[in-house]
Amino acid sequence: MNRRRLLAGMAAAPLLQACTTLTAPKGRTARVRPGSPDWPNEAEWSRLDKAVGGLVRPQPVLAACDADAQGAACKDALSNLGNPFFLGDQAGATQVSGWYKAWKPEPSAYAVAARDARDVAAAVNFARKHRLRLVVKGGGHSYQGTSNAPDSLLVWTRKMTRIEMHDAFVPAGCEGVVAPAHAVSVGAGCVWLDVYHEVTTKGGRYAQGGGCTTVGVAGHIQSGGFGSWSKRYGTAAGNLLEAEVVTADGKVRIVNARRDPELFWALKGGGGGSFGVVTRVTVRTHDLPNVFGGGGGVIKAASDEAYRRLIERFIGFYSDTLFNSNWGEQATFSGSNTLDISMASAGVTRAEAAAAWKPFIDWVSTSPSDYTFVGKLDFKDIAAQHFWDMEMLRSLGVDSIVFDSRPGAPSYHAWWKGDGDQVSVFLHGYESIWLPETLLAPDQHASLADALFKASRHMSVSLHFNKGLAGAAPDALRDARDTATNPDVLGAFALAITATGGPPAYTEMPGRPMPEVVARVNASKVDAAATELRRVAPKGGSYVSESNYFNADWANAFWGANYARLRRAKAAYDPAGLFTVHHGVGSEDWSADGFTPV
Repeated sequence: MNRRRLLAGMAAAPLLQACTTLTAPKGRTARVRPGSPDWPNEAEWSRLDKAVGGLVRPQPVLAACDADAQGAACKDALSNLGNPFFLGDQAGATQVSGWYKAWKPEPSAYAVAARDARDVAAAVNFARKHRLRLVVKGGGHSYQGTSNAPDSLLVWTRKMTRIEMHDAFVPAGCEGVVAPAHAVSVGAGCVWLDVYHEVTTKGGRYAQGGGCTTVGVAGHIQSGGFGSWSKRYGTAAGNLLEAEVVTADGKVRIVNARRDPELFWALKGGGGGSFGVVTRVTVRTHDLPNVFGGGGGVIKAASDEAYRRLIERFIGFYSDTLFNSNWGEQATFSGSNTLDISMASAGVTRAEAAAAWKPFIDWVSTSPSDYTFVGKLDFKDIAAQHFWDMEMLRSLGVDSIVFDSRPGAPSYHAWWKGDGDQVSVFLHGYESIWLPETLLAPDQHASLADALFKASRHMSVSLHFNKGLAGAAPDALRDARDTATNPDVLGAFALAITATGGPPAYTEMPGRPMPEVVARVNASKVDAAATELRRVAPKGGSYVSESNYFNADWANAFWGANYARLRRAKAAYDPAGLFTVHHGVGSEDWSADGFTPV
């Protein structure tokens, strides 16, 4: 799935960790559903309502269409299905509209629209006391549907949007041990564009976040978190300095490398919604380079043979020229024999980018009968401080952004046009595989090219170079090594993603039955493409946020050798399994719906 075409229109050493006493798992009991004799009565819900300043009854995003398919409210909701900010503002909505044979959006019974950690603690205590299925949602970007569960109590952090810059931040309890650092503290309800607006556009610094502007900050960090320049700045998890989190006992904890170090480590890539409710994060900020840049283009081959040669040539070019901390983003190989290049750069001027790409462009240009530039291969740059200055970009006529046009929306709220294909998409299939750096050795180029070509006969494959840390800056590697993310990422030059989906398939959507046949065929094509890729990366792990819902080897694929340590942290901080998500740490102890211990 094409992510974006950027600008198309224009340290402290690791600390010694204190010991954490791990408790044995306590007995788990089944959750209760509405209608059960043990479901909280109206008086109990009323007390929670008063404690948290008002409960919310989440509704399906297209509930108005269920009531009146021709009404103004239905038309308004339908018109906003492509607006990720709108979806994030709905308690009952998710950023994608489900996954074939996997899950569909189903609102919780109640939601706590938390204003602070005290509201979260009240919700956690209520859920624990009454044996409720608990689910947590910030940005709602989960492809796996982990922020969505029917008959549950939702902790919704959307209102927690405070951002505070620090010139000399020291984690709690680390005074005199850790040098002060530039940092920013961010509420769990923020999306990354909110952070970029404060930290970069207004503050002149950079915080490592997501490429999509509407990705939730807290969930992104807990999943590991890649951005366009992960090879330069590392993962979002690797940049975490401290977090405020409410654990299953209802305690509000400030965790870092000295306070609850095992919980802190688990939050750095161990998966969202498994260890507690993160209410605030503090991440380091970095000096900006002089420019950020990006661009690309599309090259079409006239034959299969020519396309196979193009793939191998591009692999060699990437290995020789782009395999470093200055470049990120992706190249997509498709069955139409096209190479779609969409790259981002840091500290590389437009002239420097043109010089770097000239040998590859010249090679393509020497064979006009074999190759055609469908879109001119071109790169641009901009002063780094203005990369997310959406209002300035609009004034310059940049057409690669779309604004939230709803009344009252912040004037800078926008998203990259190339990300629009993900909003409300109904997923048919998805797979990701980390490709090891060894495949970039000259004697491996042919094998990798063969695998990419054969995979593309089934389904398009994108190599996300910024989601593999081989070739990254030493500091980025050091910090990522001290996270829970699968260690495979450290030696991977890219994350290969093959995926597809279709139009929204909400139950309430008028005249849009779910495309069963198309979805089934597409899912099988994704599987076939992944099989070809695994011939050259048989042991490649998978990125938890962008992965196969049906992966039977999920624990090893997502976390590898780190999973045993994550299980111990889970036993220490959530022994009864209050926090349960699909294919999350400890989820093997529960039924698929998270209601019954197994």
